Amino acid sequence: MGNLMGSWRYKEPSTVEECDSTWETDSESDEKQPGEEDSGISESISPTDSGKCAEQLVAAQQFGDSHESTGKIKRSFYAAKDLYKYRHNYPNYKEPRQPSEYRNLRFYLNKIPLVPDGIYIEEILNKWRGDYEKLEHNHTYIQWLFPLREQGLNFYAQELTQVEIKEFQSTREAKRRFLLAYTVMLDFFGIALLDKNGNVARASNWQDRFQHLNESQHNYLRITRILKSLGELGFESFKPPLVRLLLEEALVEGTLPNMRHSALEYFVYTLRDRTQRRALLRFAQQHYQPPENFVWGPPRRRRGGTGGGTAGAKPTAALEKSTIKARPTKEDTEKRPASPEREEIPREVGEGVSDAQKREENSVGLDRKGAKSPSSSAKLLQEGKGEGMSRLDRSEYEDTTPL
Repeated sequence: MGNLMGSWRYKEPSTVEECDSTWETDSESDEKQPGEEDSGISESISPTDSGKCAEQLVAAQQFGDSHESTGKIKRSFYAAKDLYKYRHNYPNYKEPRQPSEYRNLRFYLNKIPLVPDGIYIEEILNKWRGDYEKLEHNHTYIQWLFPLREQGLNFYAQELTQVEIKEFQSTREAKRRFLLAYTVMLDFFGIALLDKNGNVARASNWQDRFQHLNESQHNYLRITRILKSLGELGFESFKPPLVRLLLEEALVEGTLPNMRHSALEYFVYTLRDRTQRRALLRFAQQHYQPPENFVWGPPRRRRGGTGGGTAGAKPTAALEKSTIKARPTKEDTEKRPASPEREEIPREVGEGVSDAQKREENSVGLDRKGAKSPSSSAKLLQEGKGEGMSRLDRSEYEDTTPL
């Protein structure tokens, strides 16, 4: 058995399509396919260290110039890979420490303060709610409130381990405080948690808070982190209602127009269930404008469009087949005199794919026409695990495996 597990290898994704299995089992129905949902806890396959934090991979892209104004919408390969890694429970990731060092759990049990600020969880829950200035400008608490199995930029905050996740999920007091921390952040965004099922709605302060959220894009990194952490700590079912609300506000109500790219490129893909992702993307496709720029739908609907995708595989195969048939038969060869033209080998239809994949690097940022939030770069360097890094650091990204 050990040899079998040791020989197991993950295929390294090299395209957006290999990272995104949302439409893999699509048959124009929302019936759930076996094995589509992942608990967020898995066996550790390999002791190989996954390297630098994936947070630095895609964040800079989200704040880059949007290609939407020129009609050149493309999926971000680095965003897809980051979320793919999360949904697959960080294959080949080495657990960073011993189980006795449950600093995230101890923080949520109010036994240790967050570092470097020296603040206990109870103080945050009781005194920070409604203090929007503090929640906006402090950039060290988010990694402690919403821990991940990824190293964030606050290196005092430790990554979760799979053993700690199980311990956290079985500790009632920790889960109670975690939900309270979630409500503190929802209120900061202008959203209210309605029930224990994770349903959400606009809060009474939604107008002011949505205006701030629309203009303060570094908070989109925080939302991505919160969604990931919900899934890690046993609240996967809380994600769809929040993502649905944000999509409605961004695409239907128009209150969060700057968020729509992040919602589609990041928030939706934190969901581990393909059926739920499909439902949210179908909803988004109904309201996205202009509709021809929607590149998150089924590959067959993007055939010949700007998004490319796996839909091109079938025409390629058919063309290759027809090309082979067009080659001279043995009888034709014997009847006709030899000539250089007859010996010509057809060009491979797939030529140039590697160049197209390389151009995936030119991915979209926000839906803003080249605009950036004030001092967003400085904020990004302080944020916890989020959505990426600069293009110069992409080579340090550790590859993972599809969901």
